Amino acid sequence: MPLSSGKRALIAVAVLLLLILAAAGIFWHRMHRPLPPASAGRPPDIMSLLPSDSPAVTYIDAASLRGLQGSPLAAILGLASPGPQVDRDYAQFVQATGFDYTRDLDHAAIAFWPAGLATPQNPMGDDRSVVLAEGRFDQPKITAYALRTGRAEMHGTQTVYEVPGNPPVAFEFLSTDRIELASGKDAASLLGPAVETPRDPVMEERIHRVAGAPIFAVARMDRMPNSFYANFRNAPQVDHYVRSLRALSLSGQPEGDHIDLALDAECDSMKNAVQISTLLETFRMLGSFAINDPRTRSQMTREQYEFTRAFLKQLKISPQDHWVRLTFVVTPDMLRNASH
Repeated sequence: MPLSSGKRALIAVAVLLLLILAAAGIFWHRMHRPLPPASAGRPPDIMSLLPSDSPAVTYIDAASLRGLQGSPLAAILGLASPGPQVDRDYAQFVQATGFDYTRDLDHAAIAFWPAGLATPQNPMGDDRSVVLAEGRFDQPKITAYALRTGRAEMHGTQTVYEVPGNPPVAFEFLSTDRIELASGKDAASLLGPAVETPRDPVMEERIHRVAGAPIFAVARMDRMPNSFYANFRNAPQVDHYVRSLRALSLSGQPEGDHIDLALDAECDSMKNAVQISTLLETFRMLGSFAINDPRTRSQMTREQYEFTRAFLKQLKISPQDHWVRLTFVVTPDMLRNASH
């Protein structure tokens, strides 16, 4: 028997409701499913030498990046063709010290403290950092270069070199292939054996989520000083979302000649995660429209346009539970364009 128009309408409504419920179920499942670690693993041994109370850490396995086809090491470290004057200065530095990071750096682990954040290992709340680096170092050349403007002091049995500047830097050789550097006020006080205090377990768990990658960084956003949020005082909505972040984790995995990057933002609630995801997706769409506007393109170099276009096209934004994940692929072409 043919169905009446009324029955067909009811069936259509029922099917539509089922589809809506199914979509809602999928969304609910995705949002409540724990976000898998981006690149879980055991932290490299060098990380254990960093001070334990820093709110932000970074690690880079330069040796593995150097082995990639068309090594992106220079561009990733931000020193690829920044300008002729910087190129000349860096060339003079390499000649004087015998150290070229693209050739001689193997691994580096860095701890940061932003200005205004006081901790037991940074009681004055200064803007400071500590770097542990492994590689090949010409100690006589490096010390001679440092002593041009700096001085050497004995700290127990260890020689510490202090170099004035903005910021001042202090460093010591831990072995023939390992050096420790610190920057900031009273930098020398950050050198030496790490204080035997356990790392914050929350920070430790976040590091384990990304420590399997050759490039990673972790920051506890809920430990940022109030001065950090002053940057957003004229944008209340952005300020709210930034304050809702608990942590940021970045990991990079080389795949052939490109690098897969994942940035995880941990929020204080699912609601904020969804809203941040929506806002970022809106910015991505608006950005895609904006760079194709002739007026915008006229203010960009060809390289800047190509980099921005490729980034916005590849960027994927995925909310799950109280996390937001941004993923994108960095290609050799993007790195070349970023360096111009």
